[in-house]
Amino acid sequence: MAFEGLSAKLQEVTRKLRGKARITESDLKEILREVKLALLEADVNYKIVKDFIATIQEKALGQDVLKSLTPGQQVVKIVKDELVDLLGGVESKVNFTPNPPTIIMLVGLQGSGKTTTAGKLANLFRKEGKKPLLVACDVYRPAAIKQLQVVGSQLNIPVFANETSKDVVHIAKQAINTAISKLNDVVILDTAGRLHIDEELMNELKNVKSSVKPHEILLVVDSMTGQDAVNVATAFNENLGIDGVVLTKLDGDTRGGAALSVKKVTGKPIKFAATGEKLSDIEVFHPERMASRILGMGDVLSIIEKAEEAFDLEEAEKIEKQLKKREFDLDDYLTQLRQVKKMGSFSSILKMIPGMGQIKNLKVDDNEFNRIEAIICSMTAKERRNPKLLNGSRRLRIAKGSGTTVQEINKFMQTFETTQKMMKKLQTDKGSMKKLMKGINPEDLKNFKF
Repeated sequence: MAFEGLSAKLQEVTRKLRGKARITESDLKEILREVKLALLEADVNYKIVKDFIATIQEKALGQDVLKSLTPGQQVVKIVKDELVDLLGGVESKVNFTPNPPTIIMLVGLQGSGKTTTAGKLANLFRKEGKKPLLVACDVYRPAAIKQLQVVGSQLNIPVFANETSKDVVHIAKQAINTAISKLNDVVILDTAGRLHIDEELMNELKNVKSSVKPHEILLVVDSMTGQDAVNVATAFNENLGIDGVVLTKLDGDTRGGAALSVKKVTGKPIKFAATGEKLSDIEVFHPERMASRILGMGDVLSIIEKAEEAFDLEEAEKIEKQLKKREFDLDDYLTQLRQVKKMGSFSSILKMIPGMGQIKNLKVDDNEFNRIEAIICSMTAKERRNPKLLNGSRRLRIAKGSGTTVQEINKFMQTFETTQKMMKKLQTDKGSMKKLMKGINPEDLKNFKF
């Protein structure tokens, strides 16, 4: 996962800090040395690390300690604030034009994930009420057009392609005219990957820019390339003038140096982060939330957003009505389990809960959901409605059918019985199921302290 190594080291530093009633200059020097090493190991640009450490040292030694905080907590707060600033300070959104269509041009190196990112962004914008059009502007890579068409069909999003033309400017203009006629309010141009030192291909991008005047030029960067990602971002920005960065494969980069360097070096914000292989695995980049995750302080707001997006409130109301007539059964349990699965891997959700990231050797088996689903699906309709029927021979049959053991089924049934008791209590509170599935009110978190 992203920032795993850096996160572990910085969380160890903050643990030491929080326990200190007072911090001497030598304590601070030792702590900052550890922070410096952690950042360098995460492949963060050396000059950025040097400036980062100098700023923390200056603020930690020169600032009066707030009355409500211990000196250790104050230094942790300074580290977090500087980390947020390093990541961009505030979230940077796409600027949609009031006179559609908004034209977004994706650029970057070969293999950075532009085509998949084009699909992910189109999917994300559609959820926001937009009507996107994907445009195949990669006329060089074999099967590039076909790949975008496959992505488009998976998402049921239209793709514009002209397989007889090699003129990218002409294709882009045709696509925009099509978007206007079809009332598509967002046009995403998937351009060919190119080296930033390839003058001819860079000129092609400049021609597209001057001809169709995109509202946003987003550089797609593979975060696993480390410091080279910063060099690429710098070169593309100097040659073309980018408006923001999309970091891909952030789930596979344990160091995270690119994310911590690119904004400071280029001055351009990270706008989106791709966090997995699914076409739904992309999110708006929130510097403060990412800093909190790195320091193990959690990211409750992102959990709420994921829950609100994944959970079907109509389904929640339906379950609530059913519960008034009968007991919570295994069919209801399976419905809720599938809702939770939509939020993503359980391990990634756990890391967003405050404090959970600081638990050493925390291991979560994401296949557990699949095992439980297999167990329930191996039961008959009668057994799911009335779990009391599950005697020894039935459990043995279910174990064989689900590829599990009787012991695993016994363990799951104990968990289910506990859940069943909890759901009985929820039945007495009107609208409780809907509230539970909708999530926490963000207003309740305003006074939340780490």
